Amino acid sequence: MDRQQEFVLRTIEERDVRFVRLWFTDVVGSLKSVALAPAEVEGAFEEGLGFDGSSIEGLARVFESDMLAQPDPATFQILPWRGETEATSRMFCDILTPDGEPSAADPRNVLKRNLAKAADMGFTCYTHPEIEFYLLKSQHPGPDGSPVPVDEGGYFDHVPGGVAQDFRRTAVTMLESVGISVEFSHHEAGPGQNEIDLRYADALQTADNIMTFRTVIKEVALQQGTYATFMPKPFTAHPGSGMHTHFSLFEGDTNAFYEAGAEFQLSETARQFMAGILKHAPEFTAVTNQFVNSYKRLWGGGEAPSYLSWGHNNRSALVRVPLYKPGKGQSARIEYRGIDSAANPYLAYAVLLGAGLKGIEEGYQLPAAAEDDIWSLSSAERRAMGHDPLPASLHEAIRTMEDSELMPQILGEQVFEHFLRNKRAEWQDYRLQVTPYELQRNLGIL
Repeated sequence: MDRQQEFVLRTIEERDVRFVRLWFTDVVGSLKSVALAPAEVEGAFEEGLGFDGSSIEGLARVFESDMLAQPDPATFQILPWRGETEATSRMFCDILTPDGEPSAADPRNVLKRNLAKAADMGFTCYTHPEIEFYLLKSQHPGPDGSPVPVDEGGYFDHVPGGVAQDFRRTAVTMLESVGISVEFSHHEAGPGQNEIDLRYADALQTADNIMTFRTVIKEVALQQGTYATFMPKPFTAHPGSGMHTHFSLFEGDTNAFYEAGAEFQLSETARQFMAGILKHAPEFTAVTNQFVNSYKRLWGGGEAPSYLSWGHNNRSALVRVPLYKPGKGQSARIEYRGIDSAANPYLAYAVLLGAGLKGIEEGYQLPAAAEDDIWSLSSAERRAMGHDPLPASLHEAIRTMEDSELMPQILGEQVFEHFLRNKRAEWQDYRLQVTPYELQRNLGIL
């Protein structure tokens, strides 16, 4: 038994932990949980916990349903919202096949596999997400059929006595108590919209943190009598919720994206990584923007990027190079702005990393930076400048992903197929719906 496992077992005993939740996600990133009695934890470390994988979306087919959940002791945390008496803890799990091999269908394993590839190329991948969400009075719509936000605040607004302020203070304290470092938090542009930015961490830890973050945010909201949603675009007239993520690759202690004196202080490695992301973005958009509603955000204006472009400090670009701070070479990074808050972080980071590494491997050339506000250009101007559009709907994103050679390599055939099957079913359900918009627009005149 290793030291981390011993630490977990000792802490369970010392803190009188009564329940140990094992967490993992299905193919679309829904959190799954099973509670273990403390006496069973040592056995789970040694042999894993058996469960029926065929009942979890995308994990196993019926005829190969037996799976094992293997807890990762490095992710052990006490859950503060469960209270001090009869404490509850959690660990993330890796999903294994009955013979102890990592399951090809486990989203966490997909990311680990791509991080291992990066490591073989000499890189460690660090990420820093800016997570937006809406705080609503309840999950039920108001009289007009729209959700009801908790306030009418705007970007960076300080709302005296505001619900969101108390909410953010409690949420940040709770996040820190489960080992998630927060960089800053503020009110976003939409009414009731908030943003909390997590500190840089390696990509696997970040993905685990995002899953915990969503749970903490929802728990704190429920405790305060409100409702938090990560839906990409809950309001027609207000901005969607993105999860802009900053990426950098390190070689040992050196930032591989930094080159003193180069344009924007960006190394050739960083430029090739960006070129890989831009070239393959249409193929992975179904992963980073996985719901029908995601495309209402991408094409709904505001700061959501919908064209293939990059720019230096240009917030209409899909990939942004943040302002360089003199003497801060270690902070050189790029920001991908297409991803939304409802993505499965394991798969989203896997496809972004995989596309970027492909750019480095193949020596992709980065096109010219976009200097203009891309939204203000005409379609002809965008075409002439090479700013092709991202998929305009989930259906188009599915079709583009189906034609990709790279996505099955990054995700593995099993996750690739299961993910597409799930998304096709969602599109089919959506396509059959007659919406209030159609009734309002057509019923009285047709």
